[in-house]
Amino acid sequence: MSMQVFLLPDLGEGLTEAEIVEWKVKPGDTVTIDQVVVEVETAKASVEVPCPFEGVVGELHAAEGTSLAVGAPLISITGGAVADVPAAHERYREEERAGSGNVLIGYGTGHGPTGRRKRASQVSGNSTQATNFRSHAPKVLSPIVRSMALQGGLDLTSIDTAGGHGVITRADVERALATPVTSSREGVTRIPITGIRKTIADKLSRSRAEIPEATVWVDVDATALMQARRDLDASIDGVKVTLLAVLAKLTMIALAKFPELNSTVDTAAGEILRYENVGLGIAAQTDRGLMVPVVPQADKADLKELAERLAELTELARTGSLPAARLSGGTFTLNNYGVFGVDGSAAIINHPEAAILGIGRIIDRPWVVDGQLAVRKVAQLSLAFDHRVCDGGVAGGFLRTVADFVENPVVALGSVR
Repeated sequence: MSMQVFLLPDLGEGLTEAEIVEWKVKPGDTVTIDQVVVEVETAKASVEVPCPFEGVVGELHAAEGTSLAVGAPLISITGGAVADVPAAHERYREEERAGSGNVLIGYGTGHGPTGRRKRASQVSGNSTQATNFRSHAPKVLSPIVRSMALQGGLDLTSIDTAGGHGVITRADVERALATPVTSSREGVTRIPITGIRKTIADKLSRSRAEIPEATVWVDVDATALMQARRDLDASIDGVKVTLLAVLAKLTMIALAKFPELNSTVDTAAGEILRYENVGLGIAAQTDRGLMVPVVPQADKADLKELAERLAELTELARTGSLPAARLSGGTFTLNNYGVFGVDGSAAIINHPEAAILGIGRIIDRPWVVDGQLAVRKVAQLSLAFDHRVCDGGVAGGFLRTVADFVENPVVALGSVR
């Protein structure tokens, strides 16, 4: 009988390896073409991998919790037919090629209780540490979580768990890794930059190295915006209209007037690429760090559709269920950093985009209305932009337009009906 060896496919965006999270099959199982056989995790997201062969599983070439290089043997299948192209992976690669590769921006991992970090007594001596990990394995259900802790030199007994079930999760390990450890010998704090933290760091460094960015900001009276959100929420049946959804729609209207900001710079070709449609990235804080899921063709969606799609993305990000394809294709990013209780931010542009718009917290402040001092709901809008795609006049014009829309959203939204 013939044997086909399926190699770990290219998962896109320059990723060179993936970690085996969970095998969906075992030796002796019968599989069909395009059946999902394994879940792997890259630095970007978890991906379910379908098999291009049908037949009987002969061998699994990597254990759960271990890393595998792209192109290395993944699974062997005996007998059966072969698909011309793994359909799911072809769709995935097409989406990756069509997107801009925008995945991660931000400044830190998720918030939560701080776990106490303690180095294992034998960080370099694997025998003692491995025995320690095996003896406490019931506390860790996920192989990838165990691997993260092992690579970070953590003692499982010292990791605080956030839940009442006593099981150590990825978020618990990430909190422990983020907690500084003071070395008495050197008198310094060493925190490994690994995994998703490294991906974020590389992304931010590239943005700052390549993009000559500038920032403009303006304070706005958001009283009418808050009232409009409440009115719209009550008028659109079955859909909760969030403040972010209304702001996203106003941003789409403003971008139509200033398309220069919906673009990227092809440095090698010396060209500015201006996009016809908007892939709206939404900065979302998760336990894995700040991720940017994308609403494709957001400029074509009405307010109700935008609200629905944003709610879906937010839930997927919160539960860690975002597929890799939903993290690509962004052309412009919107960031509500007001949820962190701050007024403003000079945000880093999500490379290779050309701009990121943010809104700070909305609070009561004194504001002059018709010559009289009043208490109004005031917020700060800020725009960081790539100075290569436009000058300050365009950036300022766009930000002022968004500000005007925020101060009179009913007129802005009515103009597109």
